[in-house]
Amino acid sequence: MFRNFIKKLHLEKYVSSKLILALDLVISVGVSLFALFLTNVLFASFTYDFGFIVYIVGSSLLSSAIFFFLLQTHKSIIRHSTLRELWKLGVATLGKGILMVAIIKFTYPVLLDNVHILTALILDILGTISALVAARVIMIISYDILRERHRGHDKRRHILVYGVGSKSVAQIKRLQGSDRYNVVGFLNYGMNMRGHHLANLPVYYFESLEDLKYLVNHKGIDAILFSTQQEAQAEQARLIPYCTELNVKIYIVPIIDEIVDGKVMRSVVREIKIEDLLGRDEIKISLQEIEANFKGKTILVTGAAGSIGSELCRQLATFGVEHLVMFDNAETPMHNIRLELEERFPKLKFTPIIGDVRIVARLNYVFQTFKPQVVFHAAAYKHVPLMEENPCEAVLVNVCGSRNVTDMCLKYDVEKMVMISTDKAVNPTNIMGCTKRLAEIYVQSLGLALEQGAKKGRTRFVTTRFGNVLGSNGSVIPRFREQIAKGGPITVTHPDITRFFMTIPEACRLVMEAATMSTGNQIYVFDMGESVKINTLAKRMIELAGLTLGKDIDIEYTGLRPGEKLYEEVLSNAENTDPTSHDRIRVAHVREYDYAEASELVDKLETLSRAVEIESMVRLMKDSVPEFISKNSRFEMFDKKVG
Repeated sequence: MFRNFIKKLHLEKYVSSKLILALDLVISVGVSLFALFLTNVLFASFTYDFGFIVYIVGSSLLSSAIFFFLLQTHKSIIRHSTLRELWKLGVATLGKGILMVAIIKFTYPVLLDNVHILTALILDILGTISALVAARVIMIISYDILRERHRGHDKRRHILVYGVGSKSVAQIKRLQGSDRYNVVGFLNYGMNMRGHHLANLPVYYFESLEDLKYLVNHKGIDAILFSTQQEAQAEQARLIPYCTELNVKIYIVPIIDEIVDGKVMRSVVREIKIEDLLGRDEIKISLQEIEANFKGKTILVTGAAGSIGSELCRQLATFGVEHLVMFDNAETPMHNIRLELEERFPKLKFTPIIGDVRIVARLNYVFQTFKPQVVFHAAAYKHVPLMEENPCEAVLVNVCGSRNVTDMCLKYDVEKMVMISTDKAVNPTNIMGCTKRLAEIYVQSLGLALEQGAKKGRTRFVTTRFGNVLGSNGSVIPRFREQIAKGGPITVTHPDITRFFMTIPEACRLVMEAATMSTGNQIYVFDMGESVKINTLAKRMIELAGLTLGKDIDIEYTGLRPGEKLYEEVLSNAENTDPTSHDRIRVAHVREYDYAEASELVDKLETLSRAVEIESMVRLMKDSVPEFISKNSRFEMFDKKVG
């Protein structure tokens, strides 16, 4: 019967403020009457008639109503009340007493000469504040009792919040009233906070696996919640392995409006992902300078529906651009990013355009119609094995398409073009990497021709290079996640293969920072941090999924794919780059090419690729980019033998 009663309660609804005001007034007037009665008991000589009672009730009601309303004591949500809100009740009660004295002095001044009346007024003030506070305490306790009964039936997860900082404490308010999570305390490493309480919750400690195991068994802990990525990263070699071993869920507080698989997520808590552990300290960028660079301008983004292009669009939308033109040939992803921008940025003026960088007439239409002032060129084919199997298409999109966009920028007097390149353009071992290097050569050679006066125009060309981005379409992490969901096996090409990773948002922030600082014609490379062993990445993802390697799921090694490197090149070091004003961005040392020769080269490559003369085309690529040495590829036969 009680269970059914609990189910019918709407515990998340708040009591009407009018009802609280009425209750406070009843309490206040009731205490005034009780004070009269108590004074009569204490002093037998003090007597009063019915008319006097009506007089006191009236003055008490009027005084209480005035001060309760002025101080809005009834507007606070009682279940969330804190000690800081008690001053309102104290001031309101004191004001009530003072106003009652004023009313008596004005209407019946002789009463103030009676010591019994003054005693009654003092008892009234003390009793009113005590009764109001007691009423609220009773309401909070009653709510908590009902809430606990309700929680027992809801089977909510009992969680500990990691850390004792202000962000950790803030999660108590954030999760208060949650139907899914019940915060039972805080978890801190070491015994220095042992026995302490924060926000009325205990602080537990751990120093070993056994400590956490004790909490799980004796406190019924289901999950640990991290308030920041930095805290999760700091515990990835200690607490997180403990949690996975004990099958304790690991949660993290996401950033506001986090994007997951192209969808806006506004969840209060989500399970931790491998991306949270691979991320680095937040990158500092010059937000004001970037905004000044793009605000009020028409910006064109090619490849706008891809992983990098779509994130560029999201970030540009926050910088007050006049018009955002999005260009891509992928219909469904373009439709998805359009819906997202309409929802998140209703005031943003943007135009989605389906088009292909290989089609000059379509590009010409876009540039002629919208006259962009800044162009971000992110359109490209990126998957190494696929491009190794389709080299002509790689050349047409990555080389010829980049040439088409670059030429349009010059033709329509674009202020700046920013090309998105890749670490695979450094000493390329595959078709994709070489095509990106060839695109760099064309863009930079045109920029040099402008600087030297060989070509007329004012466009500044900037190229940015970075490595793999976490969670991009078709990349290793989404692939592993799918394989884990299917029960495995996880396929890794080689036990020792490593890669550099960067999150999509931080890559895009650095792209815009580089675009802002550039004076034109530089190739910027980004500090990618430490390389990550893919085998270790797979094992960690298995652990985070609560599975055991070799028991629940296996890893299979399939061998390096065509064109794939075992280790990626280090992009930014003192030998191959120069520093800039930003500690994560450096300028690459690259060989300069003559524009006329680069233009003729692209023309030849386009002719060969359209004719699908693969052998001749690849030979020309290797002649033009001598450092292009194929790895694990059918095109190794075309490499020049050295020594």
